[in-house]
Amino acid sequence: MIRLTLRSLRAEALRMLLSALAVVLGVAFVAGTMIFVDGMSAGAYERAGTFDRHTDLGVYSAGRELLPPTLIDRVRAVDGVAAAAGELTNTAGLLGADGRPVLGFTMLAAIPTEDALRSYDVVAGRLPDRAGEVVLDAPTVADEGFTLGAPVRVGSTGGAARSYTLVGTVDVAGTVRDVGGPFVGLVGPDALALTGERGYGRIMVAARPEASVTALADELRTVAGGEFTVKGRQQILDEAVEDAVRNVDQFRMLLLIFVGVAVVVAGFVIANTFAIVLAQRTRRTALLRLIGATRGQVFRAALLESAVLGLVASALGVLLGVALAGGLGLLMSQLDVPVSGGLTVTGSTVLTGLLLGTALTVCAALLPAWRGTRVAPVAALTDAAVQQSQGAGRVRLTFGAVVLAVGVAALVGAASAGQLLLVALGGVLAFFGIVLFGPVLVPALARVFGWPARKALGTIGALAVANAVRNPRRVAATATALVIGIGLVSAFMVGGRSTKDSIENSVDAQIGTDFVVVGIGQELPAALVGELAARPELGVVHEQRSTVAADIEIRAADPALVGRTLSGVLSGAANEVGPGQVLVHRELAQARGWQVGSPVTVGGRSFRVAAVVTDDTPGNGAPAGHVIDMADADFTALFPGQRGFLAEIDPAAGVSAERARDAIEAVLGSYPTVNLMDQDAYKKMLTGTVDMVLGLVTALLGLAVVIALVGVANTLSLSVVERTRENAVLRAVGLTRARMRAVLAVEAALMALVGAVLGVGLGTGVSASAMALLARFDENFHVVLPLGQLGLVLGVAVLAALLASVLPARRALSRPVVEALADQ
Repeated sequence: MIRLTLRSLRAEALRMLLSALAVVLGVAFVAGTMIFVDGMSAGAYERAGTFDRHTDLGVYSAGRELLPPTLIDRVRAVDGVAAAAGELTNTAGLLGADGRPVLGFTMLAAIPTEDALRSYDVVAGRLPDRAGEVVLDAPTVADEGFTLGAPVRVGSTGGAARSYTLVGTVDVAGTVRDVGGPFVGLVGPDALALTGERGYGRIMVAARPEASVTALADELRTVAGGEFTVKGRQQILDEAVEDAVRNVDQFRMLLLIFVGVAVVVAGFVIANTFAIVLAQRTRRTALLRLIGATRGQVFRAALLESAVLGLVASALGVLLGVALAGGLGLLMSQLDVPVSGGLTVTGSTVLTGLLLGTALTVCAALLPAWRGTRVAPVAALTDAAVQQSQGAGRVRLTFGAVVLAVGVAALVGAASAGQLLLVALGGVLAFFGIVLFGPVLVPALARVFGWPARKALGTIGALAVANAVRNPRRVAATATALVIGIGLVSAFMVGGRSTKDSIENSVDAQIGTDFVVVGIGQELPAALVGELAARPELGVVHEQRSTVAADIEIRAADPALVGRTLSGVLSGAANEVGPGQVLVHRELAQARGWQVGSPVTVGGRSFRVAAVVTDDTPGNGAPAGHVIDMADADFTALFPGQRGFLAEIDPAAGVSAERARDAIEAVLGSYPTVNLMDQDAYKKMLTGTVDMVLGLVTALLGLAVVIALVGVANTLSLSVVERTRENAVLRAVGLTRARMRAVLAVEAALMALVGAVLGVGLGTGVSASAMALLARFDENFHVVLPLGQLGLVLGVAVLAALLASVLPARRALSRPVVEALADQ
């Protein structure tokens, strides 16, 4: 039996090649992910302790307080300390050589001046030794065209930009200083002065060679006091590695979700393939049974065949996984995601890929192998046994219909129930309902979608539809594999487009001006708004500020803007907001019994309600609708230190948008931590992350869709083998080669179209349910169908299926008619 099984594999190698492709792709995704993430982990381990290579001890605050600079002097005075320096990391802004802010999150760090503690990798020049000097990361210097010795302007929340001399460039790629934007390094006093901080995050200590590090640590604890902690070199490195690898582990878990999807799809394809192959061998199985082979031997032979196929395909998948890992690295770089480390292929990765692919193939073959032994030897010698077309049992169909109905009901009722869990549960149940009820649902849809083909192509279309629905289980399994991948892609497409639309609606509700000035990762500088307001070219200059007091959100408002963003005015006049006059939102007015003219006390001062209004803007730390809007001057008097992240700006009357932009840019030239944008640019900035995530998810799920399309080609190819004599009869009675190709093309297109439509419907339903749930908390959320993208998904699926029909059609036409008629 073993020799026979191996000979069968060799004899049918070409037939099994396409069957193995699903295993190859699935294992490649698994191996590629592990290789890529292992490389990231290795890079994280290697670069985690970059800035502590010469640090023997570190002094840290027990809480979140900063360490005062005077503590550094006390640490330096301890016997056995060779050097001590404070380290500070913060955000900053950098002006390019053209005077415009450099986009991206800018990391600022204090660099030690003591040689014993310097751990930076210098690319050119040197590290800063004194005040007024700066180093930048090498890519930023190259991109912006800076030269050593040239002035560089850097700013932070402390105020306007300051000029420093560029003395060197450093390599921070793959370290904790690599955040995807520029890196700025200053000496400690300059870093404190620029950021306005009063102390350092930690103190790095280098011990003298002859000193005992353990004794030195004890003495430092005594000098520092109980509110500070002292950590040894190993603890510092361990914590650095843990922080670096934690992000890698989270990324690994994210990728493994998509790996699981690809593996599940591959399992569907493999199981369907073995079901077809073993069904086509029923006569061979019967002959083996007649000459003495037991059911156990036949069953084990089928499993052996699957194991050999799985092992070979897994080995090829591991090799392909190396290339896939390289492609994933390129994708990350295109998305501007900082990734460290190269490709790391370990023995555990290879072994995991081999075992997973082999086990997946064997498990997928279990049920078809068991079914293959159930056919009676005599019955298997008839043509009917070869052309099995039985449908699913009543129990399965009934259970599937119930599960599908419950899943759809869960999706519909998730919003009214207010349960996100129902959305996930409804999606899972709906999918399993499609799987179980597929033998009825998929052929029915194939007949519906095949109606135009029957009308347009006549007998050719009718023949293709009949072939597609001939075996309900087979076509259902083939279409179901597509449902998983395309369903998830569609869900993310609909969810992403709906989220983008809700963000844009939220911007329209909150922003009532042509221009906005946004802080890059931090609040706006205190003097910026005053300088902008002093420009005669600008009319409205309003800084969005808010705070929460006694469960009420207090917001600064401008009389010229409140009418543009409010949903409605229930009573009073909204434009009367001014000194001593406030706007109260409906929910708060109802809760407190306030109305127009009612006295309101905020921060110990008395105000009068000028109007009761409604607003679609989501709350910020207070119950929904518990909001009071007051004039800018009143807000500043009550909360003078409160800053905002965004300022709204409109040109003055009669001033063009171009002149207004020039005036704003003239002021912002001194403030590198802010950006100027119009409304469209601001919307694109907020929705850019959605586009990036959608692109990444679509690329990762694309492999699952490819595997499912391989299943379409596989099913069609094996069906052609099964219908060899039938196709020969059709050719003998006059069916031309072109029409035979058309039959197979329409059949493939129908299988792909049904799976794609079910996938799009399932994904759209899940996203629609999620958006309806979110709309309960924010009225800006609603479902938006990206019809163009969804249509493209359907079109690509059908086009890929048409391409997949080329090889099966060539196989069907390759044998002479007389020889095919004699096929057994």
